[in-house]
Amino acid sequence: MNVLITGINGFVGSYLAEHLLAQGKVQIWGVTRAPGRLPPFLAGQVHEIHADLTDAAATLRAVEQAEPAVIYHLAGQPFVPESFRDPAATLQTNTLGALHIFLALIALQASPRVLVVGTNEEYGFITQADLPLTEQTPLRPTNPYGVSKAAQGLLAYQYHLSHGLDTIRLRPFTHIGPRQNERFVTAAFARQIARIERGLQPPTLQVGNLSARRDFTDVRDVVRAYALAAEKGEAGAVYNVGSGQAVMIHDLLDMLLDASGLAIEVCQNPALMRPIDIPLVVGDASRLQEATGWHPQIPLRQTLGDILDFWRAQVVASL
Repeated sequence: MNVLITGINGFVGSYLAEHLLAQGKVQIWGVTRAPGRLPPFLAGQVHEIHADLTDAAATLRAVEQAEPAVIYHLAGQPFVPESFRDPAATLQTNTLGALHIFLALIALQASPRVLVVGTNEEYGFITQADLPLTEQTPLRPTNPYGVSKAAQGLLAYQYHLSHGLDTIRLRPFTHIGPRQNERFVTAAFARQIARIERGLQPPTLQVGNLSARRDFTDVRDVVRAYALAAEKGEAGAVYNVGSGQAVMIHDLLDMLLDASGLAIEVCQNPALMRPIDIPLVVGDASRLQEATGWHPQIPLRQTLGDILDFWRAQVVASL
């Protein structure tokens, strides 16, 4: 079976490729924007296609070449602060990329299953009465990234209704793990701690808002959820992906500091604060669990330990 993963070089895309390869019986085609971006550990195991998904013709050629039975659409601009700095590029990348995939399928008269990966940021402004967030919660995004993903998801649903495309929408909550970009919270903390351990920076940790509570899931559990949704999900449906547990970012930082054992000062940096930050976000993934049997398996402390070990190795490798 041919599988196409857009954004295969990204944090989640590379883990998804590893998971599918371990399951066997698949030929994986991965879209990257340019040569040289495929992670070395995937070299020789996947077929790489270079395409800018904001280019409709390039997208059509990529889909035609891969002839996929399943498409996992993960490519996009995933960083909330960047979406405030450049909202136009975020909207273009995240919305047009999905649209061009749908138009390519219609032009090719192809009917693969398409997993369109959104975000809990689509829910945006929420109140205590909305919690835990279900798939029926109104979408009120508070940042351009959330808007772009809401539009992407609506397009996926519209083309399911209007053209019968076999689309499934996923709304993952915060997912973390080794290899994540240092712009994201746990990676930012772990990288700083690893550098402090090696004496590469003063024992002061720069942080943003520590009082927010978020629904954290290990990326390795998240990609299992994606694969199960592709296998067992209902066409046209939308599924939350999350742990159902809210953890304060301050507590998450304490776990990382405990794993280090060093005396490190924590300093709040206003530049790391979002223009608007929802205090509590927690999701209800029972629809996905009922449809697929999926449940998170990796404990949060194990995830954090793996993240810290990854950054320790990165810091050593950079010396």
